[in-house]
This record gives sequence, structure tokens and C-alpha cells, in this order.
Amino acid sequence: MARQLAENCACHVTVMEERSHVAGNCHTERDESTGVMVHRYGPHIFNTNRRDVWDFVNTFAEFGAYINRVKAINRHGVFPLPVNLQTINQFFGKTMGPKEAEKFVEDLGDKTIGEPRNFEEQALKFVGRQLYEAFFYGYSKKQWGCEPSALPASILKRLPVRFNYDDNYYDATYQGIPLQGYTAIVEAILDHKSLDIILNAPFSPADTANFDHVFYTGPIDAFFEYRHGRLGYRTVTFDRGVSTGDYQGNAVINYGELDVPFTRVHEHKHFAPWEQHEKTVYFREFSKETEPGDTPYYPKRLKHDKELLAIYRKAAKTMEKTSFLGRLGTYRYLNMDQVIGETLDFAKVAQQAIFSNTKVPVFSNQEPA
Repeated sequence: MARQLAENCACHVTVMEERSHVAGNCHTERDESTGVMVHRYGPHIFNTNRRDVWDFVNTFAEFGAYINRVKAINRHGVFPLPVNLQTINQFFGKTMGPKEAEKFVEDLGDKTIGEPRNFEEQALKFVGRQLYEAFFYGYSKKQWGCEPSALPASILKRLPVRFNYDDNYYDATYQGIPLQGYTAIVEAILDHKSLDIILNAPFSPADTANFDHVFYTGPIDAFFEYRHGRLGYRTVTFDRGVSTGDYQGNAVINYGELDVPFTRVHEHKHFAPWEQHEKTVYFREFSKETEPGDTPYYPKRLKHDKELLAIYRKAAKTMEKTSFLGRLGTYRYLNMDQVIGETLDFAKVAQQAIFSNTKVPVFSNQEPA
């Protein structure tokens, strides 16, 4: 957003970053003991179907080709994710073809469920109890900190089942990881004569008085100092390990059993197959409820969260010169490419408002998704 305004509106833009570095949760840096490029706040694999988004990020960095091939470990063995034809055949000890497997999984589904009311019912209707318990139940309960029956059915729609041997975690047209890491991209985006960056600068609502307009990308409830209560988020913590050679043989492995406390392990040398390292660094990832002082990662968006969000959105619409955008500002589960695409679109609207001296819209999206 800052780059678009600086380039197209002939205005001066100040970027306030509360951390000691730019790039937010996609910040990358070299691990001192191994030399591996580490995704400090968890793995990020860039993927998008929007050509303009792909062209935008490639303007600021060179991307290496990368396909995310996730594995899942449960008491039955090691399997590829998303659930695909190999997963199904391996799990049930069969050699089915696509059509046979599709009919097989359809027959596994719970026919007594009409319109699924929650995540669990969506899964049981879609793939049946065996696949649900092996690949979705334990992982989801650890990730979200509640029974899957308390989660909306829409979450499962992001987890496809494929009846072929495609084990690419994403089905996007454009996929890759920047050769020099994500922080290099953000530094290049911010390298403009009309942009100033202030690090270690937490934003306060009182700061709006210092600017003609504020584009706020922090948590919307934090902007209003939590006066109506806190929105629900999950956050993650990491246990770091270092070893020689190869630790797990893959970039990401999910752990579905409840007796394993972490949700997944990521080994970062595998995110950069174009590099060679004698040592390796890996992280066990744990999910927990966000408490004061934690970094919010995943909006929970349960029923009471949406009700509280409506109150904050109503309050936001009374603001005269503030807009809310991004995952935290709009309280939606958005990936990097979605945030960039939505912001590029919103920047055009904001620029038109600036040029016509009319009010800039409050939200980068019209209504909560």
C-alpha cells in the first residue's frame, strides 16, 4: 500500500513497524549456526492465481521454483497431503484408480448428515470417519484449541481431496520462494524516496493526528484498545533444533495424533533446494490461544468473534481518516497473495479518493468473509 501511494499519489508515506525488522510474519533471516535461510515466524510458500500479484512480487525479487509437498504422520504411517489417490490407496491398502477411489470415498461419507453445521460434520460427510480421524481431527483440535465440532464447516473447504497422484499442496498457477528470502522483497518495496520506515514503533490511535490518512494493518481490536473485548486468535511457538545432514527429509511434516503435542515440524533447508548446507535447522511448532503480549496469527472467527467484529467494524466506520486492511485489520484468514491482491485493488480506490478529495473507504473489503 505504501509503495502504491508513494509511486502514484506524489505523497510522502511513513511506515511504522513495531518490530525491529520489516516484513512482518514473513520475515526471513540467515540462521547463524547453519547458514540456512529461516522463515522466522513459520513457513511461507508464495502461491497465487493472480498474474498481477505474481508480477508485482517478481518486480522486487527473483523467485526460485518450489513445490510444497507436505507429509502427515499418524499411527497408520507416513502419508502425502493433501489427501490424494496415493494417500487413499496407501491408507486402505488398495490399488484403486481415480473413479474407483472417488466412489469408495463417497461411500465412506456419512449419508445421515444433510447440510454440515460445523467442521466435523463437513469432514464426516465428505470423507468418512476413518480419514477424518487420521488426518483432520487431531491436527485441527491442536491447531485451533477446541473440538472440530465447534469450528465452522468452511475451514475444511481449504483442505481438498484429490483423486489423482498430485501431491502439490497448492493448486495455484504461480508458486515459488524468493531466492534471497521475503525480507529482501519488503526492503525493496520500501526502497523509495517518498517512503520513510520507523522501526520499533508501535502504533497508537493518537498517532492518527499526525497524518492526513492512516492505513492500519494491526489487529482491529487493538486499534480500539480492546474496549469491547478481544477477538479470538491462535498463535504459535517454536522449539528449535540443529543437527548435521538431513533431519526429516522434507520441508513440512504434520503430526495428527493428539499425544504428540506439536502440530508440525518444518526443516528450513528444504525450502531452498538451490542451496547446500552441511547442517540443518528445524522447528517443532506448537499452537496456543493468543494471550496479551502474544503475536496473533490465525483469526478464529467463531460465532462470538464475528459478533464482536461487527461491533468493531461499526466503530471503525465512524473514523474520518483511517482505513483497515490486511489479515489483522479486517480479521480474516488471508494468505500473502490475497493480502497483496486485495491491497493492490484497494490502492486504486484509495488513490481515486485522494485525487478527487473524497473520503477513502474504511475497509479493503466490503463485508467480512
